Amino acid sequence: MFGFCLQFDVSCLKVASLQFEIEKGIASVSGAEAKGNQIEKGTPYGDSINGGTITEKVDYGYKFLKAIPVDAVFQKDQMIDIIGVTRGHGYEGVVTRWGVTRLPHKTHRGLRKVACIGAWHPACVSYTVARAGQNGYHHCTEMNKKVYKIGKVGKESFKAMTEFNRTEKDITPMCGFVHYGIVKDDYIMLKGCVMGPKKRVITLRQSLYKQTSRSAMEEIKLKFIHTSSKFGHGCLQTSLEKAKTYGKVKV
Repeated sequence: MFGFCLQFDVSCLKVASLQFEIEKGIASVSGAEAKGNQIEKGTPYGDSINGGTITEKVDYGYKFLKAIPVDAVFQKDQMIDIIGVTRGHGYEGVVTRWGVTRLPHKTHRGLRKVACIGAWHPACVSYTVARAGQNGYHHCTEMNKKVYKIGKVGKESFKAMTEFNRTEKDITPMCGFVHYGIVKDDYIMLKGCVMGPKKRVITLRQSLYKQTSRSAMEEIKLKFIHTSSKFGHGCLQTSLEKAKTYGKVKV
């Protein structure tokens, strides 16, 4: 997964009245960075500023009127939490939404249903019974994601080279990431998957608990980063390797 540390513009720090009790800061990706990453416009993101007086909150928010690099907040081999919205799938039935077993094929009035949704009395449907409804597009938090790598533009860490594989290649796979494009800015590589589709805003935060497990304290040494094309089943890592393998191609 690649999360980007782009230029943030805080635009909601003007105090209209001292009667406000809750202060929020709104940040978004700047126009130049959004255009460079195939995004039409920056997605606004707001969060509360807690603690202290209104004046102290405003003074604290003004500290973030500059770019915050990803390595200023997170470090390699650290455990972090991610917050975001999952992929939306619309209105779904009980079989897709909850994995309920289908009824026999000769069932009257449909088979992708729950056979019995409860007893006669109490005359209500329990919350534990699978029902059709919205599937996906839910706000969720995943905890304890391991930071495998942090890439900085202009440094060797931005490349996909490792201590064991010294092949000169970019972190962007051949043909670019599907529905995203080319990585041009600082990035962070996490273990596992991340909720939501491409380009959706993801919140990264420090872990709320003290990490003492072996997996949390383990030092990760990447041996190989796969950069083959994600458009199909490619196995070639670089364009130079592809030209060497296929030879001269007819136009």
